[in-house]
This record gives sequence, C-alpha cells and structure tokens, in this order.
Amino acid sequence: MDLRASKIKSVDQNQLKRSVAEATLEHIQPKLTKDTVLGIGTGSTVNLFIESLVKIKHKFDCAVSSSEASTLLLEAGGVKVINLNAAPQLDIYVDGADESNEEKQLIKGGGGALTQEKIVAQAAQEFFCMIDESKLVKTLGKFPLPIE
Repeated sequence: MDLRASKIKSVDQNQLKRSVAEATLEHIQPKLTKDTVLGIGTGSTVNLFIESLVKIKHKFDCAVSSSEASTLLLEAGGVKVINLNAAPQLDIYVDGADESNEEKQLIKGGGGALTQEKIVAQAAQEFFCMIDESKLVKTLGKFPLPIE
C-alpha cells in the first residue's frame, strides 16, 4: 500500500469512529439527567466520543474514567471526574472494542486498560460498546492481548 492509500484508509477509519461515537452520544443523550454518572472507557473511538460529550457536559453530573488518558481529556473539556468508589451509582458505561465477530463476541484490552475497563463496566447499569465495521472480523484474536 502506498502512503496515499494508507492516509485515505486512516481518514476513512477515523470517520467511521467519529460516526459511531456521535451515534452513541445521540442514543444515550435522552437518558442523561443532572444526576447521571457516566463511565468512560479508553481508546481512539472513546477520544472522539469525549470530544462530543464535553459539548453537553451540562446534561449530566460527572464521569468515572477507566484510564488516565480519558481522565485528562474529560477534565480538559470541563467534565468533573470522580473515583468509582465515590459514585453513588454508575448509570452508563461507554467504551470501544478492538475486535468483534458476528456473534457479538468482543476483544477488548489491546490498549492495556482491560482490568480497569472491566471494573468500571461491571459497576454500570448499562454498557454501550462502540464498534464500527472496521472492527468486525471473522476470527477473533488478530493481535497479542494482555493477560490479567
């Protein structure tokens, strides 16, 4: 693949990620109240989700983050981030996945935040996993995975 084709593929994948992040925000927005505590995962799709989320930070109370990178992005956007132990309830957790198959099985944790992501996801009432068609594979496990 030449450099131009690589750049086009990257732009296309970023647009897919942005589209799924925006669609997820549209889906959860009606569920948000001034008391809502959101759980936020980590990764490139989540980063795009956070970009959009900060625009509506007045519609929810605060967030619990599964990574330092997401915490920094949230706080830079003016979203209050609290520790999971301080959350009265975690209403919604939003994260991405590395791979998914047709059976809706997921591979997560390729970025190394698997344990913290699982803890926050388990605490949430609802889990929204953002994946676009570039994440769909026939066989899971294309890359090395962390073991917890």
